[in-house]
Amino acid sequence: MDKAHQSRFFAALRRVIPSRLILVAEHERAVYECDGLAVYRQPPLAVVLPETVAQVQDVVRLARDYEMPVVPRGAGTGLSGGALPCAEGILLVLAKLNRVLGVDPINRTATVEPGVRNLQVSEAAAPYGLFYAPDPSSQIACTIGGNIAENAGGVHCLKYGLTVHNVQSLVWINADGERLCSGGSGLDGPGLDIASLLIGSEGLLGVVVEATVRLLPRPAETAVILAGFAELAPAAEAVAAIIATGVIPAGLEMMDNLAIRAAEDYCAPGYPVDAAAILLIELDGDAGEIEAQTECVARVLRRLDVTTFVVARDEARRRCLWAGRKAAFAAVGRLAPDYYCMDGTIPRARLAYVLAEIQNLSRHYRLPVANVFHAGDGNLHPLILFDGNQPDELRRALDFGGRILELCVAVGGSITGEHGVGVEKLDQMCTQFAPKVLTQFHGIKAAFDPGRMLNPGKAVPSLARCAEFGMMHVHSGQLPFPDIERF
Repeated sequence: MDKAHQSRFFAALRRVIPSRLILVAEHERAVYECDGLAVYRQPPLAVVLPETVAQVQDVVRLARDYEMPVVPRGAGTGLSGGALPCAEGILLVLAKLNRVLGVDPINRTATVEPGVRNLQVSEAAAPYGLFYAPDPSSQIACTIGGNIAENAGGVHCLKYGLTVHNVQSLVWINADGERLCSGGSGLDGPGLDIASLLIGSEGLLGVVVEATVRLLPRPAETAVILAGFAELAPAAEAVAAIIATGVIPAGLEMMDNLAIRAAEDYCAPGYPVDAAAILLIELDGDAGEIEAQTECVARVLRRLDVTTFVVARDEARRRCLWAGRKAAFAAVGRLAPDYYCMDGTIPRARLAYVLAEIQNLSRHYRLPVANVFHAGDGNLHPLILFDGNQPDELRRALDFGGRILELCVAVGGSITGEHGVGVEKLDQMCTQFAPKVLTQFHGIKAAFDPGRMLNPGKAVPSLARCAEFGMMHVHSGQLPFPDIERF
C-alpha cells in the first residue's frame, strides 16, 4: 500500500473519528502488537478505539472503500493470535464499548456491549439472584466480544455450556458497514441461526457490537470436592466414571503434580502436594441433590483408590479451592521464563492415554509440561515451559504444541476447545479437516466478506499451505501417531 493511499485513508478516517481515538505513534501501536500469545508480534498500521456503534460502522465502511484490512480486538487476552494485527491494516479495539445496557430479570437476560468484561455481567446480574455461566480463567479481564469471537467456555461449561449456548442474540456490523441483528428476544430467533455461526468465527464474518446473553438462577447450594490420587491414570479414569453415573458436575477440573505444587506455592489453596493429580468437582442444586451426588461421586472415587477426599460446603473454603485453579496459569508462569498454553479437546475416555503420551512428548522435546484443564469436557490446557531467549527451546515448544494438537485429532478430538485457531493452529487445521471442508469454510468467508478484509489470514488456512504442511510431515517422517486407530 503506497503512502499516498494511506494518507487519503487517514484523512478520511479523521473526518469521522476524533484524532484522540486514533493511535499511529510507534510507541502507541507497540502496546497492541500481540494478544496473549506473545510468540507472534506485529504492530498494526494504526489502532482505532471507537466509542459508538456508528463509529465502528464508519471505520468498517472506510476500510472497505480503501481496501484496508481490519482486525477486531477485545481485551487482548486471547491465546491463539486471533487478534494479531496486520502490518498494513487497522486494529479495531472495542474496549470503549463497555456498557451493560440492561438486565432483564424476568426473561433472565442481560444486554451488553462487546467491551464488557465477562465477570462484569455476573456482577450486574447478582442483585437479581442470577449469573452468567461461561467463566474463562481470564474472566476478570476478558470481554464478552472476545468470548463470542472464540466461543469461550470455562470451569462451568460442562453443565451450563459454552458461549454459543448462552447467547440469545447479536447485533453486528457486516463487511459493508451495515448494522444487522441475528437471534431474537425469545428462546429461539427467527430465520437461520446466523448468531451461532458468528460465535467462534474469530472476527472473520463481522464485528459484534452488542450481545444479549442468557442468565441463570444462582443454585441454592454448592459443594466442591477435592480428590487427590497417587497416580495420574486413575484420576483420568474417574472423570469418565463420574459422568457415566449420570451426575453432571457444574465443574470438573484436573491438575497434575507440577501444576498442584505451583498453585500451592503461589496462593496456598490447601492442595495435597504429594498427589500425582487432583480433581476439583463442583456440585450444585438443593441440599438433597448435593448429598446424593456427593455419595455417588464418593463411591466412584473410592473404587479408584482416591488418596485425598475433602468436601467443602462453606463459601470461604470453596473459594480457596477454586483460587488455586483460577490462578494456575499465573502460578505455573513462575516456573520458567515462558510457557506455551495449548488448547485441544479429546473424548473423556482417552484422557489417561493422551496424558501419558503428552509426558512421552515432554521427554522427547526435553521440555517440562504442566497439565491443568477442564477434564469434564475433555478440554486440555497443557502448559509447556521453555525459555524464549533460547531459539532452540522456542522451536521445540512450538513443535511440541503442534504434536499435542495432532494427538488430539488422532484420538477423535479437536485442535481447539475454546481458544480458537487464530494464527497458532493454522497448520493443524490441515490435519483436522479435509480440503473439501476447508473449501466450504472459505466459501462461507467469501459470502460474508467478499473483499476478505475482516481479520485476514486467521482461522482457515489456504489449501496451498495445507499441501506444504503435508509434504513437510512426509519429508520429516513425522506422520502424526500412525499407531492410533482413527475415529
